[in-house]
This record gives sequence, C-alpha cells and structure tokens, in this order.
Amino acid sequence: METTMRSRFATRSARLVLAAVAALALGGAATATATADSGRATTRPCATGDLNLKVTSESQAGGYYLITAKAKPGVVCHLEGVFPSASFGSHPDTAVSPAEHSVSDDVVLGGSAAAYAGISPKSTNNNGGVEFDRLHLSVAGDEENSVTLRLPDTATVDRPIATNWHADRADAVPFTS
Repeated sequence: METTMRSRFATRSARLVLAAVAALALGGAATATATADSGRATTRPCATGDLNLKVTSESQAGGYYLITAKAKPGVVCHLEGVFPSASFGSHPDTAVSPAEHSVSDDVVLGGSAAAYAGISPKSTNNNGGVEFDRLHLSVAGDEENSVTLRLPDTATVDRPIATNWHADRADAVPFTS
C-alpha cells in the first residue's frame, strides 16, 4: 500500500502534479487543470483524524460507495479537491485510482458542512475480482493515519476508482466507461 499512496510530506503543488500525472495516465492526452481554492486562505488542511467518516452503498452508476466526511466538533478545515487515499486490502491492486481528470475545488468543513467522494470497487466489465468487506481510507497526504471502515456489504474489487472530494454528493458518482 505504501508504494501507491502519496507521501504525507508532499506539498500541495507536488500532489497536484501527482494528480495531473495520474489523470494523464488514465486519460491519454487529457489536460489536467487546477481549480480555485475556495476558503483555503482561512482554513488549514484536514487530517484524517479531524473527520468523522461514513460509508454507504449507492446503486447509481452500477453501484458504488459514497464516503461522507464531516469535521469533528470544533474543527474547521478544508479537504483538497483530489481523490482520497483508499484501498480495499494491502495489495497494490486494491488501491483506488482517480476517476476524474482534474483537481476539484477545495471543500471547507466545519459545523454541518460535508464533503463527498465516490468509490467504485470495480471499474472493469468482467466477472473477475476479489471480495472485501472493509475499506482503508485517509486524506491525501495523511496515509499514516488511515482508518478502516466496514462496508455495508461485500465488495467485488477489480481496478477500483474514486472521485475527488466534492461539496455536492451528486458530483461524487464515479462513472465507469
């Protein structure tokens, strides 16, 4: 898992470059662009321990897991608009790849505000895969403090993908082609 996760000490610009490289690798000649940092100047980046994380099963787009992140009481922070670091097991093949080809706006969390990311455990169109009942998840750059979430059902995993963090849950649907 360590070989596929981004470094905890990487700067924002280094993570943006990583996201851009991953997007280009997935999308061929697609152009990766960064978007505005809404609220970034007044908040600090969220760490995994700053958040209450919840996973639910959704049926749209062939089925995926919706991750909801809310700041713990008294915490105000922002999630960068990149996909979360997540895997279903310890093998590198179970780590999620980006489902989007650009970086999204940051999401400021505090009070009742929430951020959403969608994880599709299977982006392939075959009968293969390995079954898992847990997801290891952390905020990008805070992989050393990942949490393990029990899935609401057993997932068949084969080339999982994840959306970036979004303020609108409708934007967190990981469509596969």
